[in-house]
Amino acid sequence: MLHELTITNFAIIERLRLTPEAGFLVFTGETGAGKSIILDAISALVGERVGADVVRTGSDRAIVEGVFDVAALLGPAGVVADSPTSGAALPAKRPMEGGVGALDVVEAADGETLGEALAAAGIVVEDGQLILAREIARTGRSVARVNGRAVPVATLQRIASYLIDIHGQSAHLTLLRPERHVYYLDRYANTDDLREQVTQLVGEWRGVRRDYERLRRDEREIERRIELLRYQVNEIAAARLQPGELDDLDRERRRLANAERLGELSIASYAALTGADADDTPGALALLASARRSLGDLLRLDESLREQGETLDQALYLAEDVASALRGYQDEIAADPQRQAEVEERLDLLARLRRKYGATIEDILAFADEAERELDELAHRDERAADLRQREVALRQRIGALAGLLSARRQAASETLAAAMERELDELNMRKARFQTRIGRQPDPDGVAIGPNDLRDLKTPLPPAGKPTGAADGKNPASVDDPTATYAFTATGIDQVEFLIAPNPGEPFKPLARIASGGETSRLMLALKTILSNADATPILIFDEIDAGISGRSGQVVGEKLWSLGRTHQVLCVTHLAQIAALGDEHYHVAKAIHDNRTTTEARLLTPPERIEEIGQLLGGATTRAAAANAAELLERAAEWKAEQRAAGAAPAAARRA
Repeated sequence: MLHELTITNFAIIERLRLTPEAGFLVFTGETGAGKSIILDAISALVGERVGADVVRTGSDRAIVEGVFDVAALLGPAGVVADSPTSGAALPAKRPMEGGVGALDVVEAADGETLGEALAAAGIVVEDGQLILAREIARTGRSVARVNGRAVPVATLQRIASYLIDIHGQSAHLTLLRPERHVYYLDRYANTDDLREQVTQLVGEWRGVRRDYERLRRDEREIERRIELLRYQVNEIAAARLQPGELDDLDRERRRLANAERLGELSIASYAALTGADADDTPGALALLASARRSLGDLLRLDESLREQGETLDQALYLAEDVASALRGYQDEIAADPQRQAEVEERLDLLARLRRKYGATIEDILAFADEAERELDELAHRDERAADLRQREVALRQRIGALAGLLSARRQAASETLAAAMERELDELNMRKARFQTRIGRQPDPDGVAIGPNDLRDLKTPLPPAGKPTGAADGKNPASVDDPTATYAFTATGIDQVEFLIAPNPGEPFKPLARIASGGETSRLMLALKTILSNADATPILIFDEIDAGISGRSGQVVGEKLWSLGRTHQVLCVTHLAQIAALGDEHYHVAKAIHDNRTTTEARLLTPPERIEEIGQLLGGATTRAAAANAAELLERAAEWKAEQRAAGAAPAAARRA
C-alpha cells in the first residue's frame, strides 16, 4: 500500500504531503481545484510521460515521491529473493480486511514476480519498504529513482506496474474500442504471457516471410541485382583498400606538394643546430657543448649544480638526436612528380568509392561484405528459399498450436467473465443486463491450423474444446473442433474479440459503443475493473471520477462496490457524488489557496464535522441546516452499512465467488 506521497513544485502544487491509510479513500473539491493534478503527479511517479510544463512556475524542478509497503507482495520474507539484506516486513498502519497478503504474491503477465523485477534492477528492499521517486527538470529531463538508485523510466514503469492501477477519465474510451477487448479478456484469463509468445512468433514469421518474398521476386529483377552486386564487389576488390590508408595518403600528398619548402626549412633548422652556414656562426650544438664544458669545470669545484649539469647533458643529447633526424629527413625530402601523381590518382579513386559506398574506408569494406553476402544469398536463392519455406511452415505450425491453446483458454474464460460481469452489473443497478464476449475467427486458406500440432513442449496441454462463445446469435463463424480449418492470424492470435451487451431484457446483444450510455459505460468499466483487479492483485487502485454520467441512486451502489474493493486493496477515488464520498474510510478535501500572491493546491484530511459540511455542499451546493442534516444522515447510513458488512464477514463480490 501507499504509506506516504510527497509532491513538490508540480503544476500549481507547491508542496503536498499525504499519509493515506488502507481502505477506501475519497477526494472531493471544486472543479479545477487540483484533484486531477494529484493523480497526474501519481501518474508521473509510476513512469508516465510528462513534460517540462508540469514544473511549477519559478521552480527548477518538480519532484514526486511515494513510500510503499511491499512486504506482503514479496512473500513471507518481505524482502527481495537472493537479496544480500534481510529485514522484517513493515506492517500497514491499518491492515486491509482480508489483507493484501491474502492475495497471492503479485505476479506479472510473463510470470515474473515483483521480487524478481526488483532483483533484476539491482534494488534491495529493507524492512518491506520501497521508495519510488520521479524528478522532472525545467529542461524537460527526467530522473527516476527506486530506493535512491537512479533507474531508467522503463524500469520504474515495470516496478510500479505491480503496485498501482490508475483508471483515468479516458478509460471509458478504451472500453469502447473493440481492438482493446482482447487484452481485457487475456488479463482476466491470465493468458497475457501466452499471447506474448504468439506475438513474438508472429513477428519472427513476418520476418521470415519478408525474406522469402524478397527471394521470390521477378527473375529479371534478381539477375539485374546480381549483376549490380558483382560489379560493386569487383570494383571495391580491385581497389585493394587498406583501413587507415586515406590518412596516410593525405599526409604523403602534403609532403610531396610542399617538398621544396620542407627541404628549405629542414636545412635551416639543421644549420641552426650545427652552425653549417656561410658565416661560420657557431650552432646550438657547439654552444651547448661549450656550456657543458664550463659547467663541468664548475661542478669539480662545487657540486650544488649537479642536477642542472645532468639536465644540460640531456639537452645536448636531445639536440644531437634532432640534428641527426633533420639530416635524414633532408635525404628523404625531394620533389617526386611521378609519386605525387600516383597519390593524387589514388585519392581520386578513393573519393569516387566514398561517394558511392561509404564515408570511410571501413564503411566501403563493410558495404562490400554485405554485397557479397547478398550476392551469395541470391546465387543460392533456391536453397535459401527452401530453408526459409521450411522455417515458415514450422513457425506457422507453432503459431497455430499456441494460438489454438490461447483461443481455448479465452473461450473458457469468456463464459466465466460473462457470468461475473452480469453479477457485478446486477449489483451496480443494471439488473437483467446480459454481457457476452464474442470470439470470432476469419477462415483463411493462407492462415494457420490449430489441429493436431505438436504440443509436447508446451507446459500446459491443450484443453478439450468447449462450446464456443459465438456472435450475437450464439453461433461462432468457425468451430474450434475442426482440425482442418485454417484461420487468419495477427499478433494477438486467431481470435477477434468484442464485448457485447444487452442492457434490457428482450434486446439483442450489441457492441458497447452502440448501446452503452455514459453512466452505463462507467458502471461497465467499474465492473470490469473489479473483476480484473481481483484477478491481478494490484494492491493500489485509483479511480478518477468513476461516477461520471451516473445518478445518485447508482452512485450509492458504485460507492459500495468501491468500498468493498477497499477491503482487499487500497482504493483512491476522485468523486463529485455525496453517496460515494460518504462511504470513504478517509475523506480528503482538495482546494486552491493563495499565499504571497501565488496560487497553490492543498489537500486536507477532513474531521467528522468538516466531512458533514463537505458532503452537505455536494448534496445541495450550499451550507444549510437541511443539507447538513442530510449529510449527517448519509454518513450514518454509510457507517451502519459498513458495520453490517464487517459483521457479516462479507468480502467483495469477486472474493465471494472465488
